[in-house]
Order: sequence, then C-alpha cells, then structure tokens
Amino acid sequence: MGGARDVGWVAAGLVLAAGACYCFYKLTRGRRRGGRQLRLRPSRAAEDLTSGSYDDTLNAEQVQKLLYLLESTEDPVIIERALVTLGNNAAFSANQIVIRELGGIPIVGSKINNPNQSIKEKALNALNNLSVNVENQIKIKVYVSQVCEDVIAGPLNSAVQLAGLRLLTNMTVTNDHQDMLSSYITDLFHVLVTGNGSTKVQVLKLLLNLSENPAMTDRLLDAQVDSSFLSLLDGHVPKEILLRALTLLQNITNCLNEEHRLAAQPTFPEGSLFSLLYGKECAQKMKALVHHHDADVKEKSGDERRGWKASETMSRETVS
Repeated sequence: MGGARDVGWVAAGLVLAAGACYCFYKLTRGRRRGGRQLRLRPSRAAEDLTSGSYDDTLNAEQVQKLLYLLESTEDPVIIERALVTLGNNAAFSANQIVIRELGGIPIVGSKINNPNQSIKEKALNALNNLSVNVENQIKIKVYVSQVCEDVIAGPLNSAVQLAGLRLLTNMTVTNDHQDMLSSYITDLFHVLVTGNGSTKVQVLKLLLNLSENPAMTDRLLDAQVDSSFLSLLDGHVPKEILLRALTLLQNITNCLNEEHRLAAQPTFPEGSLFSLLYGKECAQKMKALVHHHDADVKEKSGDERRGWKASETMSRETVS
C-alpha cells in the first residue's frame, strides 16, 4: 500500500512538472516568435481606460498599457478610443514627455496610415497635442510630408484635413521644420481658395506661421496662386478670414522691406503670389478696405497700404 501511494505521488508530481514546463514553453514562445518580442494580450484594465468615463491624467503605467493596446489590437473601436484617451492626456505637458519616453510617438504615428478615416483623424489629433512639446517635434517631423500629402489629396473640408492642418500649424510655430513644407505651398493656397470657412481659417493660420519667417518669403511669393485668392480681401468676407489674409500680406511686405528686397527688383513668374500682391486689383481692394466698417480691418488695411506704398516708393527711387 505504501509503495503504491508513493508511486501515485511521484506520478502526480510528474504531471504537475510537465504542466509547468508546458506553461513556461507557451510563455516563452509567446514572447518570441521569429526572433522578435511579442507583447502579451493587454489586460481588461487597459480597455477600461478607453471607456470614455476616465477623465483623470494617466500615470506612466496606464500610458504603457494603452500603448500596448494600440500595438496589439485590430479592433477599430478600441483603437479609436485608445487614441482619443492618449490624445486627451497628451494635452498635459507631463504626459507629452511620458508618451515620448515610452516610445509612444511612432505607435500613434503609425495609425495615420489607417484606411479608417476616423482612426486617422484621432491619430492626427493625438500627434497635434504631442507636437506642442519641442522635443516631440523632432520625432513627429518624419510624418510631416505624409500629412501634407493627405491634406492636399484628402477630402476637402473633412475632419482629417482639418486635423492635418492643425498638426502642420503646430509644427511650424517655430522655424525649425518650415522648410519641409516648401514644395507644398502652392497646393496649400489651392486648399485655401477652395475650402470652406473653417478650412480657410486653418490654412491661413499655417501660412501666417510661414510668413513670419524671412527665409520662407521667396517660397511664398513664388507660389502659383489662383486670382480668386484676392476675393479674401473683399469687404464682405468674415472678419476672422479677412484679418488673417491682411496679416499674411503685411508679414510678407514687412519681410521684403526689412531686407530691401524690392529695391533689387525681384522677379517671380506670372501667376505667382507676388504678381497678385503687387498688381492693380490688389491695390484697389486695399484702398477700399480703408473704409471698412470694422475698426480692426480698417487699421490693418491702412498699415498694409502704408507698407506697400513704402515698398513701391523704395523700388521707384532705386530704379531712378
């Protein structure tokens, strides 16, 4: 009897050992397949963070869970919710750093390739909030060209287009990455003149950032721009658009005056922004705006006319 009991205990031990070995095998196999590290399926707690009821700032552990979730799931609903949660928390400066340090920017950035337009928009919104941090911009800049392409080729006035424009606007607040947009300026002007009010405002915000940088002046003036651009200077145009259009012209004129560029008689092709700004039609519109009913518009147009006249006078004096 005692020998049989001993045999039974030995058998049980062997079964337990085999089970433990199998579990260990499955665990290690799950971690490595084809030589690369695979993440275990995120816990339910990670999905709970995307429920929409979680409003607190995430800690590093929770951010990591969300990033694991984004990498591992293919459920579009969960992906979208995870991006919204990360994007909301990226509005806090501390989390902008945490997400970057945990390798989150490439994970979020990869989602702008998603064919689901809602996921693409949420990814762009998250990158937009992350881009407020200058160090984050160094990692985000690799997506600038793709975002430009999507803005230009995507559906006009769509949520994705506006999200892309907002990201590009944040990325051009400083001069560091503005040159990456040089080849897209003509296309941006096309979006400006064809888009609705919201799109016009967002494109103008972006172009205003570029116009404050003297290094971008030639690239702006060289852009091929449809003559309908001058309709932005009509008196009936909404104030938020009209003031930005006037400021854009003023910034460009100021850059030219500061560098005495007009004295050298710069040449730009027919149909360029330069030929529009220094043509008769633009001068007539600026003259009319001096009598605009809004005081801000009247003041801004007066400042621009004075700058334009100074440039014109300087050019004439130099030629003579």
